[in-house]
Amino acid sequence: MKDLFQVIEERRAVKVFDPDEKISKEELTDILELAGKAPSAWNLQHWHFYVFHDQEAKDKLFKLAYNQTQIRDAAATIAILGDKEANKNYEPVFAPLVEAGALSAEIYNALAGQIDGAYQREGYPLVAAHHNAGLAAMQLMLIAQAKGWDTCPIGGFDHEGFVKEFNVPERYVPIMIIPVGKKLNPGRPSPRLEINKLTTWI
Repeated sequence: MKDLFQVIEERRAVKVFDPDEKISKEELTDILELAGKAPSAWNLQHWHFYVFHDQEAKDKLFKLAYNQTQIRDAAATIAILGDKEANKNYEPVFAPLVEAGALSAEIYNALAGQIDGAYQREGYPLVAAHHNAGLAAMQLMLIAQAKGWDTCPIGGFDHEGFVKEFNVPERYVPIMIIPVGKKLNPGRPSPRLEINKLTTWI
């Protein structure tokens, strides 16, 4: 396992994957479990993962993603969906803490009120779905890199077609797709703007 700084420095968006490389369901599950430890507002975990593991599934997604070959050739591709109804996760997340004595009923009820108020605001559920699912997506890529796998975040695909083809419930919104595999060609160098051009000190 590489250290965090090495992972960050080495991660690149890989465009050409080895189509003969395979990844097990067990290793994918481990990556997803660790990605699911990403932070989220109120710990509501506003994400859902669609896993395209076998070739037939990847081929369906390939057509919806404008024939980007990394989707078809990667060992697996993960679609990150945002949860617009993550407030429904409140009870299963927090009730066990109350039962275990780790959270008081007073705080439980106060948090429930905060969440209900937020989810009644117009536009908030969609914004929260995007923000929080993005955290899980970035964590997934870093974990995969640490485990020796390469990735490529892709936002360019037919979102409406995805929902229709894979019968996505209204609750979820597609955010991005991330192929996971072994590179045949390294990702291109990614020069960065000087940090002082991206920073305002107040």
